[in-house]
Amino acid sequence: MLVALLAFARLYYVSHQAPPAPAPGKAPGTKQPVKITPPDLGPAACRGLDAVLGDLLQQSDGGTGGDAGTAWSDAHRQLGDCPTPPAAACARGPALASRAPLTTKDGLPRELLATLCERCAPADNPCGQAVTQALREAARRGNPPLQEASWSLEHAGPALGAACQELARQAVGPAAMTGAEVEPQLLALTEALAPTCVKTGQLPPALLNAAAVQQARRAPMLATLNTAGTVETKPIEPDQPTGPGDAFRAFDRDELSGVKLPMKLPMADAGTGADGALRLGYAPSLKYVASFQVRATGPGSLRAHVRAPDGVGHAEPGGKGFFVDPTVCRFHGTGRWEICKPGVPLLDVDAVSVLPERPGVELKELEIIGAR
Repeated sequence: MLVALLAFARLYYVSHQAPPAPAPGKAPGTKQPVKITPPDLGPAACRGLDAVLGDLLQQSDGGTGGDAGTAWSDAHRQLGDCPTPPAAACARGPALASRAPLTTKDGLPRELLATLCERCAPADNPCGQAVTQALREAARRGNPPLQEASWSLEHAGPALGAACQELARQAVGPAAMTGAEVEPQLLALTEALAPTCVKTGQLPPALLNAAAVQQARRAPMLATLNTAGTVETKPIEPDQPTGPGDAFRAFDRDELSGVKLPMKLPMADAGTGADGALRLGYAPSLKYVASFQVRATGPGSLRAHVRAPDGVGHAEPGGKGFFVDPTVCRFHGTGRWEICKPGVPLLDVDAVSVLPERPGVELKELEIIGAR
């Protein structure tokens, strides 16, 4: 009976509770509205930027004097308040560039373009896109304006790294490979762009030096960008010679002995990136190679195997990376010592291949002067 009495008391208490008071200004029984947070559209300066740029570019007078100059200055200030411009605004870059050539005295559109490039994301960056387009045009034997391309690279902002990668993939890499035909226009553009990428640390020194050695007089400026310091060097014997079984005779310091060179490596070694008669591998790689000394009977050449960034040059078998293969020495094979000293040192050398130019060449002795 006590339990029943307690249950009755609880039911009475619950059924006689007063409903909660309605919110101020709301009638009793009105449900509270669900609050919806609007999406973040970024700063107001970013939201209206594309329209402002579009209006400026549609002006018929084409100048920036008077009220037009004030409009350009206002647009520049608005851009300054937009940390990351939208893609539509960034797409106005080519039109701005055409309105303000580097040779013009009117700097307002060019200043606006510079700020736009320095703020646009890499995927939308008009200056980065201009560099890529110039590289493609030069590869097709076109003549893109070198000064304009250099300016675009210098102002590429967050797209600088991607632009330098394109320079390495489309120009510096091919320039560092034996047998690759590189158009003079592309080499000229490479010489114009490479200093900016080197100065900002966006171009691997090993790849740059390999291109400088391969191109030599065709692109002399590349050799002036080398920043490798002086290193103590000495003759270094190969760790992994591949080729004839008596290959060791080319490194035994006996000038009378030697090894007859076949025209190519055995088929079992095909695809290693060394298509010569003899491959001299180094593990770990040679960090610095200063020169080569060759004594042979018959002409031939030496080709280095230099590590390269992903996607640049030849692909290693088995997905082990990429490399370039500049020709670093051509010897006449007079039977006397011949010295080959590249214009700049080679860096990150994994191997050196020996390639005879005709059957019957005998390699008497080979010294590779470098440092690990």
